[in-house]
Formats: sequence, C-alpha cells, structure tokens
Amino acid sequence: MASIGTALRRTISLVALAAAVGALVSWRAGQSATPVPSAAPQWPPLPGWLRVLDDGSAPPSHPIKAKESSRIFHVPGGRFYDRTKPDRCYATASDAEADGYRQSKS
Repeated sequence: MASIGTALRRTISLVALAAAVGALVSWRAGQSATPVPSAAPQWPPLPGWLRVLDDGSAPPSHPIKAKESSRIFHVPGGRFYDRTKPDRCYATASDAEADGYRQSKS
C-alpha cells in the first residue's frame, strides 16, 4: 500500500501535468485562429484637400492644384495650371489659403 505522502505527490504531479497540457492546448488553439483582416483600413482624406489621382491630375471635385515645395497653388485657367504636377488638390482657393498656401501670381 502506498503511503499518503506518495499518493499526494502523484496527485500533485498529475494536476500539474494536466494544467501544462491544458495551457499548451489553449495556446495552440490561439495560434491557429489568428484573425486576418478582410481589407486594409481606408482613412478619410484630411479636411479641405484630396490626394492627386493616379494619373497625376486633380480630381474634378478639387480642381485647385498645390505644390508642397513652393507652398503655391494654381487655379484653373492660370498660366501654369496645365503643367503643374500637384501634391495636393483643394476644392476652393480659400481652402488652400487656410492650409498655408498662396496663389500663384500669374
């Protein structure tokens, strides 16, 4: 017959082994169930301006072309409007001015 001390050690060992196996199974289940986002998050544009279209032109809703390097914006019909490659596009001249840009002189 086993003594009480031996039985107690075996019970503690079995409980520890069961806890370790349970923790391993739980960790493994969490590893295989990693959520995958369905699509990249879409952030709205900053108020007042939009990014340039893929072809380098201004969106129809935001015809004002602005260059970040010079902090100058060009309006449709302006002398350099057609050849300006914008960094930002604004809906109105006042939006561009509010963002720190100045209108081209010609």
